[in-house]
Amino acid sequence: MRNRDLRSPSSKSILDCVIIGGGPAGLTAALYLARFRREILVLDAGESRASWIPSTHNQAAFPGGISGTELLRRMKRQARDHGVQSVSAIVDALRPSKAGFEVLFEGKRATAKTVLLATGVENRRPKMDQELHREALARGLLRYCPVCDGFEAQDQAIAVLGADGHGLSEALFLRNYSDDVTLLPARRTELDAADRQELVVAGVNIVDEPATSFAISERKIVIKVDGRQRGYEFDTLYPALGTIANARLVRAIGAGVSDLGCLLTDQHQMTTLAGLYAAGDVVEGVPRQHLWHRFEVVI
Repeated sequence: MRNRDLRSPSSKSILDCVIIGGGPAGLTAALYLARFRREILVLDAGESRASWIPSTHNQAAFPGGISGTELLRRMKRQARDHGVQSVSAIVDALRPSKAGFEVLFEGKRATAKTVLLATGVENRRPKMDQELHREALARGLLRYCPVCDGFEAQDQAIAVLGADGHGLSEALFLRNYSDDVTLLPARRTELDAADRQELVVAGVNIVDEPATSFAISERKIVIKVDGRQRGYEFDTLYPALGTIANARLVRAIGAGVSDLGCLLTDQHQMTTLAGLYAAGDVVEGVPRQHLWHRFEVVI
């Protein structure tokens, strides 16, 4: 790979690929492309949801578990050791050009033949103070991915926030890890008789009053609900409020999205726009596992 200086990309530097997003999907794609001897640039806003994971045993080759921040640090180092140039930046705009695409970020511009969007999704958060949210995440009192870290919460008192179809499915899934799972609504809602029966049969506790506030008491997260003075205490809380795909950049230039707002891709991870690829959670139908599977760029 030629050692092109990418610290100040200009319109005269035509890269093979710009990767937008520095989470596991973007970094894995960067590593593969670097090993394919492509000239690439990673633009990372530093907002990967993987950094929220206090510890997981779901990552191969780490039998003792690993935190999300440590996993990202190692992935970044491995990519860097293969010559991947990464810039901490928020991308302002993406637009087609004769060469392929122009990526505008913080007053700079990079031109590339292809672009890979690995911007993930944003979780809809409970109505919780930002500092409380941060502390609860760090202490494992608040978690967002049962597939990633339900194992870490086994045998704990687990709360699931959100009594719609998503909350129902998440509560049932978490019963694989604990006999003490409680489903609480984020707002006043009703479960139909079939849903309620399924939860009862599975042994999931049901709270009908909507959650009104959250607090931390020693090693517990405390959730107060409407009409009850004393709060419920849990070892961890899983909000099941859905996600929003971070696809704004490519929706603006006409990339196709699903009814849920995720990007539509073909078998090679290309979106409906030629030369524009996507990987990870931002893609329709990808399991929310922060894994990268099938990305091919033909240059």
